[in-house]
Amino acid sequence: MSMHPESAVKDRYSEAAQSLQSELCCPVSYNPAYLKIIPDEVLERDYGCGDPSAHLREGETVLDLGSGGGKICFIAGQVVGPTGRVIGVDMNPEMLALARAALPKTGLDNIEFLEGRIQDLRSNPAETARYLAQHPVKTAQDALALQRHLDAHPLVADDSVDTVVSNCVLNLVAGEHKSALFREMFRVIRRGGRAVISDIVCDEAVPQHLRENPELWSGCVSGALREDAFLRAFTDAGFYGVRILKRDDEPWRTVEGIEFRSLTVEAFKGKEGPCWEGLQAVVYRGPFAAVIDDDGHCIPRGVRYAVCKKTFGLYGREPYRDQFFFVEPLHPVEHDETPFDCKQDAIRDPRATKGADYDVTTDAAVCCEPTDGDAPCC
Repeated sequence: MSMHPESAVKDRYSEAAQSLQSELCCPVSYNPAYLKIIPDEVLERDYGCGDPSAHLREGETVLDLGSGGGKICFIAGQVVGPTGRVIGVDMNPEMLALARAALPKTGLDNIEFLEGRIQDLRSNPAETARYLAQHPVKTAQDALALQRHLDAHPLVADDSVDTVVSNCVLNLVAGEHKSALFREMFRVIRRGGRAVISDIVCDEAVPQHLRENPELWSGCVSGALREDAFLRAFTDAGFYGVRILKRDDEPWRTVEGIEFRSLTVEAFKGKEGPCWEGLQAVVYRGPFAAVIDDDGHCIPRGVRYAVCKKTFGLYGREPYRDQFFFVEPLHPVEHDETPFDCKQDAIRDPRATKGADYDVTTDAAVCCEPTDGDAPCC
């Protein structure tokens, strides 16, 4: 590549912090009620492709990756309210200066802007500089002390935010760092939290000669992931329940026949943990003959599908809860004593939840053979 992606992005967005770069804009409609307090200099330098802030909730701690001039942070600060908190992270000094100068004008006091690289949220440049000013590194022991201090003071701690948002920034991260970026998102989100990401994706793989074009890369084009690869990056990092909240019908740009469009995706964290028997079952409502979740459970429509306590709890939350009916046993299983094999596809006999003492599961392939034209995956 004639120019390193990160250098190209820094140069492009340093200019964009000073004057409007209209070619970076993708048309987005925001709630006008939240724009009233945002200074014009921020609104005039908005380079997003979606509105992840539309999916935030009161009281959340929100991390905005690649916060730029601060627009999404300023909207999020109003949405989460005084009990919530917003953290913006950006690597560009000019953009950080723009956002920090605008913050007092908004009247919001629940927002902070930090310098950092979004694919490495452990590294803390400000804390590193502060520590070195007081403790210069002269020996190997000094270097070890520095590393221990920085390990104890990451830019963003593990399991510390409810929701990670980003608006047209993930595509700007170099390809070799993208998997680390998704892992970092997963690391900082609390169990039960989520990511809501708006980004540019493409319908075909971007060829090498386009990826080597600094203008296209820094312009949110040639660093885009193919749509299916973008979704897979979330599950590869450990997220579950990935769903598309918004997909633009029309492409934002078309380059050499490749369509680039805006996509907003939500993904959840928290499916890790042991599987215990709770004698619980779920009934999939339809309309499909069967569905498969991120753990490989194949759930036919209309049958009492046996699940462990963990999966039962997951299905009772977003994004699954409207897809199922939930069947609890007559006598709740209070203690985690019997492991549940979540690799099986099994049907819970109705009498199991009513307290009958006998074999409680049956092979799903036996119980859900199609009788009405359905063809369940099991």
